[in-house]
Amino acid sequence: MTSRNKRHDRDGVFAGNRPERAIIDIGSNTVRLVIYGGSMRAPTVLLNEKVTARLGSELAATGRLGAESVELAMRALKRFVLLLDDLEVADVECVATAAVREAANGGEFVEALRALGLRPRVISGEEEGRLSAMGVAGAFPGASGMVADLGGGSLELVRLSGDETHDAASLPLGTLRLPDFRKDDQVGGGSKDVRADMRKALEKALRKAGWDAGSFGEKDARTLYLVGGTWRAMAVFAMQEQGHPLSDPHGFELSPGEAETLAKRLAAQYPEDLKPRERISSMRAEKLPDAAVLLLALIGQLGPEKLVFSSWGLREGLLYDRLAPHARAQDPLLAGISVFATLRGAPPPLAARVAAWTVDAAPARKHGSERLRLAATQLALASMQIEPNIRLPQAIDWALHKRWIAVDGKGRAMMAAAIAANGNRTDLPQEVHDLASEEAIAEAQVWGFATRLARRLGARSRRSLQVSRLLVEEEALVLRLAESHADLFGVPTEKDMKLLAGAKGLDWRVDIVPDEALRADD
Repeated sequence: MTSRNKRHDRDGVFAGNRPERAIIDIGSNTVRLVIYGGSMRAPTVLLNEKVTARLGSELAATGRLGAESVELAMRALKRFVLLLDDLEVADVECVATAAVREAANGGEFVEALRALGLRPRVISGEEEGRLSAMGVAGAFPGASGMVADLGGGSLELVRLSGDETHDAASLPLGTLRLPDFRKDDQVGGGSKDVRADMRKALEKALRKAGWDAGSFGEKDARTLYLVGGTWRAMAVFAMQEQGHPLSDPHGFELSPGEAETLAKRLAAQYPEDLKPRERISSMRAEKLPDAAVLLLALIGQLGPEKLVFSSWGLREGLLYDRLAPHARAQDPLLAGISVFATLRGAPPPLAARVAAWTVDAAPARKHGSERLRLAATQLALASMQIEPNIRLPQAIDWALHKRWIAVDGKGRAMMAAAIAANGNRTDLPQEVHDLASEEAIAEAQVWGFATRLARRLGARSRRSLQVSRLLVEEEALVLRLAESHADLFGVPTEKDMKLLAGAKGLDWRVDIVPDEALRADD
């Protein structure tokens, strides 16, 4: 361990996570610093700070970055540089997108960045689209379809198939430019004809750029992945309207019909009507009505079969793009949970031992998978470090509302049910029942009861799992214990056996066997 990392450990930087990498993202609307730790396959955001500098706000009128915007951006960037120096983050990537690459004075701005000690990279629109698609590829392993990344200055469209991108293009249809497609200054509440004309103009722009229903590859899924803060605000609005049980818009899905209904409603809104909405910023409220018309144009022109909102985009794409093939192949759900749970006393080797010990009696069956069962086991073990009086709600919130990657609502509900059963609780919040069937919940509860038995049998000791086996034999749950450790079967263990057997609808028994017999099983 380097002296730098020793000092970070001693100082308790970011609750045990060391700042490993940072990205400075200079966009047309915002200038943002994000510092990451943990596994770069599922990075932990340690700091996310932005300043709304609106660098692209005067671009259409003057072709330049506005002086006030540059001053605001530089003030933010000077702060970012100091923060990174004080935190000793050496791996810093600085990228600039549409506003800087198109402005007549973009070169001067880049030189000012270099004077701060940064190494800025002005990326092309095609590269921006490719990197955003790589973010989607990292978030949705095996994703296939089209990515639409909406920023302030541009809209990037790119086809995605696994980790391969095709036909990346950048169109001047960012949120700062969408007002140019209106016939008047009306932002929301517009007449049907005004919005229809804007939609036709946007569809024409898409056709002119060669984007239509044929843009999806023949072998691609017709899924449209939506990337960018304005799209996410749109998803938040839809989730609020639906009373959706989850809070994170990442992975939220809509059918084309549902998306059209949502977009038509938002297109008719005034920003003032949207600003009071919780979790929708004033900046996003200003852009949502026009972005909704753009979404209508995309649906009409591209004809997707499904729309999926992604919280991963350009910045996460920069991280994923640098990973070695073996790192990309990691399961992002397990990578993220492993770092999180390790900091809470449940490292992967412990979870793997418990999951292996319980697999015969509590396997993943019809509704779950072994990766999901392992994730639930690790979160359940980690939850035991939470104070008992707040344990259940906090641990269930971990399962339902933390931004885990590559898990759907049903999977989250099953993790929550397993965590609760690990604490001998079967009364679950309504959100869990809204996300998964009772059959799926019951399967996950078996995982939780089995985890409870494993950890309580020998206080999570490695030895206790080596001198015992948990099996199902002839419609009976069987705990096989070595003679040397027969006394591990105490009153708590008996209660846990009854709980698990009852959940499985089985009888149960304990077999005390010679130590040699268990070793022979190995």
